[in-house]
Formats: sequence, structure tokens, C-alpha cells
Amino acid sequence: MPATPHAEHVGSLLRPPELLEARQARERGEIGADKLAELEDAAALAAIELQRQAGMEVFTDGEMRRKTWLAGLLESLDGVTPVPLPSTEWWRGDGEPVPPEETSWDMVVATGKLTQKANLTSVEAGFLARHAPGPYKITMVSSSMGHLLWHPDLSADAYPTPADLLRDLVALRVEEIRRLLAQGVRWIQLDSLAYDFVIDPGFRARVLGPAAPDAETLLDAAVAVDAQQVRAAKELDPDVTVALHLCRGNNRSAWAAKGAYDPVAERLFGEVPVDRFLLEYDTERAGGFEPLRFVPQGTVVVLGLVSSKVPALESQDELRRRIDEAAKYVPMENLAISPQCGFASTSRGNLLTVDEERRKLELVVETARLVWG
Repeated sequence: MPATPHAEHVGSLLRPPELLEARQARERGEIGADKLAELEDAAALAAIELQRQAGMEVFTDGEMRRKTWLAGLLESLDGVTPVPLPSTEWWRGDGEPVPPEETSWDMVVATGKLTQKANLTSVEAGFLARHAPGPYKITMVSSSMGHLLWHPDLSADAYPTPADLLRDLVALRVEEIRRLLAQGVRWIQLDSLAYDFVIDPGFRARVLGPAAPDAETLLDAAVAVDAQQVRAAKELDPDVTVALHLCRGNNRSAWAAKGAYDPVAERLFGEVPVDRFLLEYDTERAGGFEPLRFVPQGTVVVLGLVSSKVPALESQDELRRRIDEAAKYVPMENLAISPQCGFASTSRGNLLTVDEERRKLELVVETARLVWG
């Protein structure tokens, strides 16, 4: 079993304004690709340094080269066509609606056979291998999110059913994992909201529409796809750390789904053989810790107790109390702590400053040291 860092963060960090401005300038044709890459490198170096100062043990590049956490679907594939974003509704706090223009991004659907056009994670991995001061991980959207790419009117010629599309997408993702392992990557994190389609029927209806498969079909597909990706990675390198991150949406400090893990826990935890589950637990929207009773012995659960959505720091005493509560279901040595999600799942980021982001990471590290030494 790989080592068990007890302090972790999910992946994305706030993009500097100059990088966001440069990306827009690149889209207008005002600067070249080399200049944008130079600014992306500088932003990634700053992100690595912020993590080092905060005391993090596992590094990412802050996902500085991505527009959204869905880059593996939206920016890296050919065989897709731009479409309007589905009418996902986003809320802040206890349910304050967020204007759609604040949370929108470019969306695509499959209109031909999917192929890989860009090896974005390979670029990230090469950079981290050169610059990370310790272990690093590569985050990637799981193919279990592939349902977003299937449209009954636009995709059917290439892929008669979502299952047909998922088969090709899994093959592409497994090949991507093979390339990363060949580069020397030893830690991979799959990110998925697919289980939210089961946990929250309203979210399923809003995002997937009237043609949405039923909850059981979606759970079958998500578990099968994620298990296949994990097994493929482990067959290629039994020592690679593989993690799966779940949250309920994270966009401009807003959320899109709610519900406890109960409807998915037994199958998700029992059938997807990851080393680490990173789970949202910063609000009551995620329910209690009871579903963790299904986590297999030896699997690490990273409790997302610190909010990346709000600047206010959590009470360390409350964090320790909640860790003790989770330890009723998972041995203390197999627990860890993190923010519930990244700080910038979309490039505009959550409503915090870089200073507030750093203090959140410091709180994660300090709490882990107090609890685990």
C-alpha cells in the first residue's frame, strides 16, 4: 500500500488574473501560444511554491493549463462539436441562486468517433517531474462523466447508445494512464460527478434531461467504468497510487447537487478498488459518515472537511471532532483531511483570494499534524 499523507488538496488552485487575461488574448489572436505557455509555466511554479509554503506533501500544478476540471473531455478530444451548456442550476450557501452567465463554460458533445487530440496531462506531468519538491499527482476527469458527451440527436450516428461512447472513452483514458505511467507518474486522481446523478435525482434531470438513464443504470455504468480504469492502472503498475474524488459541484463558490452517499456507498466503496477516496464533507449537503462503513479495510478516506468555497476558516476543534466521528467507521490511520474540492474547478475560480486559499491549505496541514503527528 502506498504511503498515507494525511493532508492533501484536490488539485486546482486560483489562476492569477494575468493568466486569465492572456488566455483571452490568445483566443483573440493577440498573443502566440509560446507566450501563453510561458505564463502558464509561471503560474504553475507559483502554485507549487504556495503548496510548499503551506506544508502540503503531495503537489499539483494547480491545473493552470486547463479551462475547467473537465479539460480531459472538453479540451483534449476530437470528434466533438460545441453546444450550449445544459441548464445546470447553481446555488451558493443554503440555496442562493447564481446567475447562469457567472457559471457557464463551453460545452461539447460527440458527433463523431472520439480521438485524443491533446495530451494535456502529459505536459503537466513533465513539468511537475522537473519542478515539484516532493511527490506529485495528476488529476483527470473520469470517463464515468462521459454521459455528458452523448446527445440523442447529435451523437447517435457515431454512438447509438451512451454505453458505446463510454467504451471508446475508457479506452482513451486507459491509454492516457499508460502514457503517464511511462513518464514516471506514480499518483493519479480520477475526478467524477457521475455519482451525483444517482445521489440527487434533481441534478440528474437538470443535466441529462428527459433522456437520462435511470439511477441504477447510471450507477452500474459509473462503477464499471471507474473500476476498469483503476484495474488498468494497477495492472500497468501495481505500486501506482490511484484515487477517486467526488463532490457535488464546485463553480464560482456554488454547488449543483446535494445528498448523502447512501445510494452509492456499498457499490462505489466495495467495487471501485482505489487506494484513496476524496469525499466532500464540508456541509450537511453531503450527509453523515455512516456510509463509510462500506469502505474496505486499508483504503484511505480523505475527508473534505475544509470548504474551498468560502474564505472563513473552519474551527480546528470542530474539524478534529468530525475526524473522530469518521473514525467510528474507518480506522484513524486510514483517514486524512483536505478541502472538499479544488479552489478553481473552472478558470474563474471560487470567491477567495490567494492569501485566503493559502490559509485554507495551512489549516489542512496544521490539523493533520495535530491529529496524526
